[in-house]
Amino acid sequence: MEQTTHRAGFVNLIGNPNVGKSTLMNRLVGENLSIITAKAQTTRHRIKGIVNGDDFQIVYSDLPGILTPAYKMQEMMMRFVTESLKDADVVLYLVECGESKYNEEIINKLNALEIPIILVINKIDKATAEQIEAAKQLWQGLLPKADCVEISARDDKNIPVLIEKIKQHLPISPAYFPKDELTDRPVRFFVSEIIREKLLLLYKKEIPYSVEVVVDSFKEEDDMIRIGTILYVERDTQKAIIIGSKGTAIKRLGIEARTAIEEFLGKHVYLDMSVKVLKDWRNNDLLMKRFGYSEAD
Repeated sequence: MEQTTHRAGFVNLIGNPNVGKSTLMNRLVGENLSIITAKAQTTRHRIKGIVNGDDFQIVYSDLPGILTPAYKMQEMMMRFVTESLKDADVVLYLVECGESKYNEEIINKLNALEIPIILVINKIDKATAEQIEAAKQLWQGLLPKADCVEISARDDKNIPVLIEKIKQHLPISPAYFPKDELTDRPVRFFVSEIIREKLLLLYKKEIPYSVEVVVDSFKEEDDMIRIGTILYVERDTQKAIIIGSKGTAIKRLGIEARTAIEEFLGKHVYLDMSVKVLKDWRNNDLLMKRFGYSEAD
């Protein structure tokens, strides 16, 4: 009987904010694991998505966008990015046509790696042939060892080509996770991410970035799931904005979040939300650790 060679590896997605990493992650995994909004800094944590085939397993990681940290939470987010380069078997560096901003430290680290790097030029559906060629010349000049694939994550263009390229670069290895697993994150994590996505969509300016969503209770019953959540903010004024006049804002947030959570879980949900103030939590090491920002997973 002929034996097949099994390949498995960790494929980490990095890039600047708003280049479509989360959209690409969800396309590659085939499920909506990463929240998607038009706002920068949507991804805070490292989110793994697992794809299995008969002879391969790909463990994708969506990471926070590369930025210059303004407070400790962002410093820890950037630590996730730099630490991720140490355990990756393949790195997808995602850019978009017309983008020229880059972090020199990250580029230098990528060029020093001895693992495959795939330069992914996204959003080609919005670009001309000349713009695509200019992007290739710019980024391949910065990352000369990288393979290059041009895609549109939104339209699924060339996604199969990218997947095949990733498979070719996977090392020979047994699977790292059971074949029926989709992610290493618990259900509570995705519930909090759904709520945070709605916060990003419904509230303006700094408000969504000042909120940490904690699932305080999760009780499954025969006909429903009862979920209790706490929305931590940094200031009393932020709490007032989250709640809104006569509670109208938080009521809308609750309705939209509950609908999305029910779709995700496939069951009726009772969702309770409370808002509490934790002064300057994004600069507090102890609170950062409590909220899961102290380790790169």
